Amino acid sequence: MSVVVVGSVAYDDIETPRGRAKGLLGGSATHFCVAGSFFSRMELVAAVGEDFAPQDREFLAGRGIGLEGLQVLPGKTFRWGGRYHENMNVRDSLYTDLNVFADFRPVLSTRARRAEIVFLANIIPDLQIEVLDQLEPGRRLVACDTMSHWIEGHREAVERMVGRTDMLVINEEEAKLLAGEQGIVKAARRIQAMGPTRVLIKRGEYGIIYFSPDSVFAVPAYPLEEATDPTGAGDAFAGACMGYLAQTGDLSDAGMRRAMVYGTVVASFIVEDFGLNRLRALTRQDVEGRYREFVALTSFGRG
Repeated sequence: MSVVVVGSVAYDDIETPRGRAKGLLGGSATHFCVAGSFFSRMELVAAVGEDFAPQDREFLAGRGIGLEGLQVLPGKTFRWGGRYHENMNVRDSLYTDLNVFADFRPVLSTRARRAEIVFLANIIPDLQIEVLDQLEPGRRLVACDTMSHWIEGHREAVERMVGRTDMLVINEEEAKLLAGEQGIVKAARRIQAMGPTRVLIKRGEYGIIYFSPDSVFAVPAYPLEEATDPTGAGDAFAGACMGYLAQTGDLSDAGMRRAMVYGTVVASFIVEDFGLNRLRALTRQDVEGRYREFVALTSFGRG
């Protein structure tokens, strides 16, 4: 199955307690596509400026990522700067320069309109709705992401968008804000009542919890001795998860559980270095090796 993601491509300047790096290729859609490309072909719908480096385009194309939907607009590519605290669950945005991303209007190709799996990454909810309006019938899964800024300032649009999707991928704080509930289970059930039958709640170092109509499933984070840069880990999780679902074609709860473990494994690699550096050198064999380690880590046998 094919996977289309609509989101951002950016250049990031990042500071963490482990160091700093500038001009990193980033953005929600970029991390999603690179992570998902270990499993399936990704189609990228985003906008960049005239300063987008040829080597970055070559890197994405070399991963087998379709760039037909990558618009090059007059001006500069979206740029973001962030500083992480010793507790890397806390970060400060130093600057956000939308540049050409401020004028981005997603236009799907014929192939993208017919994609079986579509992921609406974290962008303005009105743009996510524009994408939904372009999709042709027959898709297997539409998933989306959002953030507190949109929930607080564009709640009506967020709720309309979420109500037209099959699955919401969101962090714990955002889930509680959207649902108006403090308990994670009540928040998930309230979101399901809005429309999406599946809810994936990201809990940072505590892992992921998945709610479907028939089951609840939790996956812990892979234990690492040290994290260098968590930027894009959530997007990488979603990309690997969707990529695995596309590879297998199994969208059942059992298939989703396996996809979540693969997503967790790939996300554990990305935090080991700045930006996409770790994924650039990663192989599918590396992913499978850590997947087996993760299965052994979480296995407890028969009761």
